[in-house]
This record gives sequence, structure tokens and C-alpha cells, in this order.
Amino acid sequence: MNAMGEAWSWIREALLAGGLIAVLISVLVLMTGSWPPMVVIESNSMQHDENGEVGSIDAGDLVLVMTPERKDIITFVEATESGGDFEGYESHGMPGDVIIYQKNGGSDTPVIHRALLEVLENTSGGWDVPGTTLRNVSSISWTFDILCPYHGGAYNLRIEDWNPVHAGYLTKGDNNDCMIDQPDANTLSQGPGLSDEHGNPVQTTKGEWVMGVAGAEIPWVGSIKLGLSDNSQSVPDATWSKLIMTAIVLLAIPAVWERVADRVMKTAPEIAQAEREEAQASQLLSDDNQEQAHEEE
Repeated sequence: MNAMGEAWSWIREALLAGGLIAVLISVLVLMTGSWPPMVVIESNSMQHDENGEVGSIDAGDLVLVMTPERKDIITFVEATESGGDFEGYESHGMPGDVIIYQKNGGSDTPVIHRALLEVLENTSGGWDVPGTTLRNVSSISWTFDILCPYHGGAYNLRIEDWNPVHAGYLTKGDNNDCMIDQPDANTLSQGPGLSDEHGNPVQTTKGEWVMGVAGAEIPWVGSIKLGLSDNSQSVPDATWSKLIMTAIVLLAIPAVWERVADRVMKTAPEIAQAEREEAQASQLLSDDNQEQAHEEE
């Protein structure tokens, strides 16, 4: 093959790879209804195990972002309501959905945390909380089925006489002990909560601040981006070895597939028949050449 042919071969392979990537991204956008269709997890606030685990959200994972129009948000209290429509529902290792939201609707890095409950404004001026017995209440008090470690013991996470600023979602990171994102819902022992880019306390997450619902995870792959951006301190140590093993397996698949395909092709009846016919044709041609040589003598 000349230089021009080799160059065209490389260009063709690059175009093919680019086309496949474009098709994959297009499929993900159509499936999730959002752009970008996935996000890289940068913190360990949702981590369940110090070494990370498939099924929960760890730093370095890629997570699909399902638009709220495609996926109704099921809160923790709805998923744990005895006899409720969503009882037993789980996502990423715990009851309820994980949402991606912008703090107070701002433009800084979005937060990906679990939706504990949704506060709805009642027509009578009070608050309703689906998944609970709270209806038309002036303030919200509720005990969650979430254990909080405390001085060698544990107690259930609870909010007491909470007065939301507006309707929306109360959220928490699975790995943030019992600290709720919204500071005004925390007691002093639970933690300070989160603040936005301007230093203001994070308020109840309005529906329009929700960017999406966390869908399927692709473990470990996002660690490459965090490593290149010098933001890898939150990535579990075990993730790097798992990522290397995954890369080795993916690189080995084409070679293994080629060997298997060659073996299958060689044992296929059609291939064997074609080889016999080719051998017979070669033999006939050889015989004809020998006869012609004898006649010339």
C-alpha cells in the first residue's frame, strides 16, 4: 500500500470512529432528553463504601441525566411509605431518586443528591408532603428511616418545625451523615448545610432548578477526566485498578474476537466447501498445464 492509500485508510478509520461516537451521543440525548446526557461525579458525597461500589454513585462515575419530563421524581419518603404506590422503590443503593440540581438556581457546579421529600403548597396556605401524613401543616416535622451515627450509637434523622421558604425538594447526600443540604432544616448537631456561589444558604430546591434525575451509572470511566484536571482526590483508590482492568479487557476484546471469528470461519461448512472447490480447480489447472506440455514435446 502506498502512502496515499495508508493516509486514506487512517482518515476512513477516524471518520468511522467519529461517526460511531456521534451516533452514541445522539442516542443518549434522545434517551435522556437532556444535554449533556451524562455528568462526571466529582465528590464522594453519595459514596456508600470507602472503596466504591457498582450500584451507588462514587466520584469518577459517569451518570446519565434523565430530564424530569421523562422521569417522575420519587422521593425517599414516598419510597418508604408503608402501603404507598412507590413502596420499595430504590435508586443508586437507597430508597428514592437522586436528582441533579442547581443551588438556588445559580450557575456554579450542580449538586447530585437524594430527594428526601417534596413540599407542596396547599390551596389553604399550608404545606403538603406526599408520602407522609402531613397535610395543610404550617411547619414540617418528620422522622426519616435513616440512621445517624452519634457518640457510638445512632438516631433517626429528623426535621423539627421546619418552615420552607417555598415549595420544592429537601435533599441530602447519602455520605453526608445526617446533614441536609438546606441549612434551615438542620439542627446544630446535623451540620451547616450547603451554600450557593454567593454564600447564601441553599433553599428548598424548586422544580425549575432540577436539571435531571440520575439514571444508569457507568462506573470508573469519569476518573480519567478528574485525573487530568487534578481533581482526583475524591476518587476511591480501588477505582484506578478497576479502571485499568476494564481498559485491558476492552483492548483485548477485538483480538479475542478476531481469533474466535477466524476459527469459526475456518470450521464453517461453506468455507470448507469453497476450499475444496479451489483445490479441485487448482488441480484441474495443473493437469491441463501438464497435458499441454506433453503435446508440445
